[in-house]
Amino acid sequence: MIYKWKYQTPDNFDNILLTSDGKYLTGLWFIGSHDDLKHTTSCEKKELPIFKETVKWLDMYFSGQEPKFTPKYKINNLTQFKKEVIDIMNEIPFGSTITYGKIALIIAKKRKIAKMSSRAVGQAVGSNPICLIIPCHRVVGINGNLTGYGGGIKNKIELLKLEKNDMSKFLNPKKGTKL
Repeated sequence: MIYKWKYQTPDNFDNILLTSDGKYLTGLWFIGSHDDLKHTTSCEKKELPIFKETVKWLDMYFSGQEPKFTPKYKINNLTQFKKEVIDIMNEIPFGSTITYGKIALIIAKKRKIAKMSSRAVGQAVGSNPICLIIPCHRVVGINGNLTGYGGGIKNKIELLKLEKNDMSKFLNPKKGTKL
């Protein structure tokens, strides 16, 4: 059985939906975003300990604090490559960003291969079912291009602002990048 819980965000963000298998967080995404297509929403609404823990994390995060704990989550059908990408995303400090290309270089070096596809990294980042907690919003395109965020570019921009990033170093997309 899959359960859901709705989280009310501050006004400048879209609200968030959480899902759980009853023990672990299995999904966290902005309602109405492209990420809606990746998740099952026809689940039973139920208050669970994992939702309480996640709401506490979200409350801290949206107040501008860096939470010092991580709610227990589980990602089904996780490939080794996606795990490598998620592990790198989880190392991106609060208030920092990294490019898809840099993640590709890190993985290529770790695997002792000449190069890794930035597009493959982008697909792995885009398949992240637990946004914010796994900080896919901190991954940007070359030269600070804000591209490819399944949670919506508006939310990505607001998340980067919340984390006090210097927004002058980013380029806002005009079209075709999951606005």
